[in-house]
Amino acid sequence: MIRIIMIYDQVQSGQGTKYDTMIPLNATKELIGPAVMMKPYLKEIDAKVVATLISGTGTYEENPDEVSRKLCGMVRKLKADVVICGPSFDYADYSAMCAAVAERIQQETGIPAFAAMADENEDIIQEYKNRITIVKTPKKGEGGLNEALKNICRTAGELAVGTK
Repeated sequence: MIRIIMIYDQVQSGQGTKYDTMIPLNATKELIGPAVMMKPYLKEIDAKVVATLISGTGTYEENPDEVSRKLCGMVRKLKADVVICGPSFDYADYSAMCAAVAERIQQETGIPAFAAMADENEDIIQEYKNRITIVKTPKKGEGGLNEALKNICRTAGELAVGTK
């Protein structure tokens, strides 16, 4: 069974709005946010979400080094096979956090991590496309979400194969 960790902001975790950005770093083992819709696709790759790590985008932006260091420690402790940062859709602050955190997790833990975001984050995609895997998603509320979630799970399965 592939062990997946999701990393969400305050919006995707249901802990705040785009204006409640100072949500402290926390975690849950409950299936929340987009991961709930991913359940059938997770079964296809024999995977499960073992935890969701959550940080408000403002909390991250205030001290990205400390938040990233703590996220890396949690990923190691939970023995993830792969980490999914997002989906961040077209939220620029969350997308920037996802890309930077995915890169740091890969560098510091050796565990594959990737970001999922919409094309509207073109600057972030251009900055990170040669350093991390990025899975495209629709904008928030746009059609095509199920296909994007299926692609996210497929990518997680492919990246995790090397960790088994």
